[in-house]
Amino acid sequence: MKALVFPGQGAQFVGMGQSLIDHSQAAQDLLKKANEILGFDITEIMLTGDEEALKQTNVTQPAIFLHSVIRALLADDLSMDAVAGHSLGEFSALVAAKALDFETGLKLVAQRAEAMQEACKVTPSTMAAIVGLEDAVVEDICASITEETVVAANYNCPGQLVISGTIEGVNLAVEKAKEAKARMAVVLNVGGAFHSPLMKPAEEQLSKAILETTFNTPICPIYQNVDAKPTTDAAVIKDNLVKQLTAPVRWTQTVQNMLADGVDSFVEVGGNGKVLKGMILRINRKVNLTAI
Repeated sequence: MKALVFPGQGAQFVGMGQSLIDHSQAAQDLLKKANEILGFDITEIMLTGDEEALKQTNVTQPAIFLHSVIRALLADDLSMDAVAGHSLGEFSALVAAKALDFETGLKLVAQRAEAMQEACKVTPSTMAAIVGLEDAVVEDICASITEETVVAANYNCPGQLVISGTIEGVNLAVEKAKEAKARMAVVLNVGGAFHSPLMKPAEEQLSKAILETTFNTPICPIYQNVDAKPTTDAAVIKDNLVKQLTAPVRWTQTVQNMLADGVDSFVEVGGNGKVLKGMILRINRKVNLTAI
């Protein structure tokens, strides 16, 4: 069984639009439509923008979505038995599985990015990567910090967990992780506390748009971040997308469940082609991994 997997923020790279421009006229047409939908020239930023420009949430999210989705839509004979996406990548996965069309997916991604960027302004916040500790140890560290908000946000692979919260809460957790002999505990250069309770304003803002959007039944199961379980139920998909902004990304559990259900081949679609492959290899080194 083959699964297509789609990356989220962190998979962007300078010049990421060139491969799409070079691909075909159809790709150029989709990028032109994207510029019209977004109201700014994202194609130009993807082609010539520097790392700082590409890190802006309202640019990063649609840029990665476009890079993934256009590759998927224009790929020759790209079959799939299941799909999944890491955070933002879940929207790319839904378009690939035909639960959403290109235009609707991009509009939701743009609304999501703007809502998250606005939520970041409410409370100074950040994220940190913790490497070399058991998940339970990191969870206990977060739970021990009661005076600030800090939670497990991204279960990326065994021994690699990203935490999210207020700046002070994350700094306290990083110090405690170092005391617990973490191999690495470092604050990330991100705009805010994604996948934490601090994204509640964004969740409230985005939920109306998601609930009012018509979702089709996907052509294959999608394994969602919130519960790491497969579904083709449009109502469940919408509910999980709303919860996703404040809930952790359970990527380790997602891949483990896909493997248990018979997936033995993963194709990372879009981005730099390295982020998800690296995580999946740390979960199971025997699976077949490719990228497009």
